[in-house]
Amino acid sequence: MPLDPGTAALLQLIDAAPYPPMHEGTPETARKAFRAMTIDLVTDETRVPVGSVEDLEVAGRPARLYRPEGDGPFPTLVYVHGGGFVIGDLDTHDQTCRSLCSGAETVVLSLDYRLAPEAAFPAAVEDTLAAVTWAADHLADLGGNDVLAVGGDSAGGNLSAVAAQALRDRVSAQVLIYPATHMTGDYPSRTENAEGYFLDMATMLWFSSHYLGTDGTEPEGSATELDLDDIRHSPLLGDLAGLPPAIVVTAEYDPLRDEGEAFADALEKAGIAVDRTRYDGLVHGFIDMGPMSPAAADALADVVARTKRLLHSLG
Repeated sequence: MPLDPGTAALLQLIDAAPYPPMHEGTPETARKAFRAMTIDLVTDETRVPVGSVEDLEVAGRPARLYRPEGDGPFPTLVYVHGGGFVIGDLDTHDQTCRSLCSGAETVVLSLDYRLAPEAAFPAAVEDTLAAVTWAADHLADLGGNDVLAVGGDSAGGNLSAVAAQALRDRVSAQVLIYPATHMTGDYPSRTENAEGYFLDMATMLWFSSHYLGTDGTEPEGSATELDLDDIRHSPLLGDLAGLPPAIVVTAEYDPLRDEGEAFADALEKAGIAVDRTRYDGLVHGFIDMGPMSPAAADALADVVARTKRLLHSLG
C-alpha cells in the first residue's frame, strides 16, 4: 500500500533537519540527533503514565524499571532498545517502555547496554545476557510471577532473539519489533527499501561497520576475522527448536522486513508459536512516530495489545 501520509510528512521534516545523514557523521552526532527526535519531543502532558519508575544498576549496567499500576502479579519484560548497536539509550526508548508497561500491564526492565564503536560486538550481547539472567534470578522482586519475556526493536530485537536462544530455559516469550536477524545476509527488502524510508542501507552498513568491524560484505577469511555464521549477531542461523513463543513485527517499507519475516518463518518451521504481523504503509522505527502518524500510533497500540495477550496467557 502507499506510504502512510503521516510518516511521509515526518520523513520530510527529518530531511530538513540540521543534521547530516547519519552515515556521514560521527556516533556522537547521531546520538544527539536520535535524542532530538525522541525524548526531546516528549512533554509532561504527552509522557505515558505508569505506576512507578526507578533507575537502578543491573549486572553492572544502568537500567530503568517500570511498574504498572496495581499489585499484580505481573509478567516481566526485559526491553533492549534499538539504534543499530551505536545509538539509543534509556531515555530515547522511555515512551516505548512506558507504553508497554501501562498497556500490557507488565513490569518492564530497560537495559542501557554498551554501545559500539566504543564497545563493539559482542559487548552488547554480553550485557543483554547478563541482564536477562539477573532478571530471571529476581523475578519475585520484579513482577511477582514466573513469566520472563525479552524484547526490543531493531538492534534490540536482534539482541532479544539472541538472548532467547542462549537462555531458552529461562525465557518465557520474545517480543521482536522489526528485528535484525541475519546481519550478513542478503534480502530483497534491503534493495527495495534501500533509500528514502528513514532507515537506509548506507546507515545500516555504517551501523554494521561500528558494531561488527565490517560492512557486512567481507568474505570469510578477511582481515576482520568475523564469523559470518555467528548466531550471536545473526540469530536466524541458530537452533530454533524449543524456543519460547514469539511476537514478530515487521514494516512494509523497512530494509529489515524480509529477514524479520524469514525469522518468523523459521520459528514456525521449528514448531514455535508465532504471532506475526506486517504493518503496511509504515517504516522502520514506527514505534516512535505516533505523534506524527496516527497509523504508527495504532500499530504501537496493536503491538502492546499483542504483548499483553501473550504474556498474560503464560502466567
